Amino acid sequence: MNTADFNYTLPQALIAQRPLPQRDASRLMVVNRAEQSIVHQTFSNILDYFQPGDVLVANNSRVIPARLYGRKPTGGKVEILLLSQQENGNWQAMVGGKRLGEGSQIHLLDDNENETDLVATVTAVLDGPQRELNFNQPLEDWLETIGHTPLPPYIHEQLDEPERYQTVYSRPAGSAAAPTAGLHFTGDLLLALREKGVIFETVTLHVGLDTFKPVAAEHVAAHTIHSEWASLTPESAKRINEAKLAGGRLIAVGTTSVRTLETAALRSAGINGTLQTISARDASGETSGFCPWKPVSAFTTPTDLFIYPGYKFRAVDAMITNFHLPHSSLLMLVSAFAGREFILHAYETAVAEKYRFFSFGDAMLIL
Repeated sequence: MNTADFNYTLPQALIAQRPLPQRDASRLMVVNRAEQSIVHQTFSNILDYFQPGDVLVANNSRVIPARLYGRKPTGGKVEILLLSQQENGNWQAMVGGKRLGEGSQIHLLDDNENETDLVATVTAVLDGPQRELNFNQPLEDWLETIGHTPLPPYIHEQLDEPERYQTVYSRPAGSAAAPTAGLHFTGDLLLALREKGVIFETVTLHVGLDTFKPVAAEHVAAHTIHSEWASLTPESAKRINEAKLAGGRLIAVGTTSVRTLETAALRSAGINGTLQTISARDASGETSGFCPWKPVSAFTTPTDLFIYPGYKFRAVDAMITNFHLPHSSLLMLVSAFAGREFILHAYETAVAEKYRFFSFGDAMLIL
């Protein structure tokens, strides 16, 4: 299967540059796999598609102000995008600037472009613009004062309210990008779902490098997805399994929740270590499908699960997602869930109907 198979034409005008004033006022495309049907709705009406006993699972990771600006001793400007903190306390980051080899120092700047006392030292040169950085002071003491919201590169307008790039249920900080499918939920909508008997659970996956990295390999299976730290608590795993055994559906909010839940199902089956090989094995016949339901197990480890057409889903029954970039691993995941041709047809319909695309855009519910 080729990466070129996951392409579509998108007018630039349909890339949403700002969030709507009301989170749940976005449009909702309801895609039914069994009926091969498409219905146009408003997100606030998503309640109609849930049943008592269903489990809605969302990623509660919070975006850190991960974009920093600095200056080399020679005066050259440097831009840093923090990706993840390593076990040794250093940070993996994407660093924009020339001649930043091992030992190079970067003096971090405040909003007035004045140097602060915070200094980053390059401790390792990684792939491409990636570097490992050591900070001379605890970074968490500085982020809220000198850090900036790391909006995706296709958003060119300034975000006046940084909290709009956070979900209303975000808690543990650690992501370099928002789990954007959850941006449509309001507190009132979550309360209405609970009153209907829908169970709300959270997982955590700190979104990292692959959000910013397109699939460059010619063949999908040749792409290496980067590991991201993820967690499902024992309490949530127990409630999810009990609800599934009682007949409820497991509905994931976003691709990050899907990957976390599927990782948890694989862990419960005793599959540990690298999970990317699971996708390759499942996809050998390139026929997407669903295995018999597997219970989920609690875990707290990085996951490198790469889901693309042919993968056999073991946990998730339905998902809520935004519209994704061409050639992206996220588009491949939803194509695995609903079928590549059907998803591309849905995207063509979304373009024709002038849906808003990407992080601040509209949503899709795949049943």
